[in-house]
Amino acid sequence: MRGHEPRSTSSCAACKLLKRRCIPNCIFAPYFRSGEPKKFANVHKVFGASNVSKILVEVPEEQREDTVNSLAYEAEARLRDPVYGCIGAIALLQRKMIQLQHDLALARACLARYVATPSVIVSSDDHHRVITGPFDDFPVDCGVSFDSFNQNISYELNQEANMYDFSQIPYI
Repeated sequence: MRGHEPRSTSSCAACKLLKRRCIPNCIFAPYFRSGEPKKFANVHKVFGASNVSKILVEVPEEQREDTVNSLAYEAEARLRDPVYGCIGAIALLQRKMIQLQHDLALARACLARYVATPSVIVSSDDHHRVITGPFDDFPVDCGVSFDSFNQNISYELNQEANMYDFSQIPYI
């Protein structure tokens, strides 16, 4: 566990930012190493050092690392999106999942329609039937629009440029 690792003589990131001397039993030292100043700076900016200290004291030692990681993730998300924080990211992923489930249902319906109607080719010279397999000449358009799939790709590309779509409420 990280809390029991020996640490160097330098101050932890928390004590450096707070400009105080880092004591050997510093509550922040095992979780905010001196090489991670941005991690504590974000957590301090969102939650405050005093509140983080109180949280760490209340949490059992074996859960503190997970707690710090959660606080760091929430702080980073809150700084990127002050209104929704990590809930905005979760809602975005939920919307993507719903859209992909819809696209999958359309593709399955199209495939079921195609498999249900066998392809029959009648040769003019022999007058006999040849039944082709379901994937020999898969039709490009099976009567179902895949515009939502194209919109989903465009949406994902737009998300790379703009982290969130602020025109919609993120809750599903």
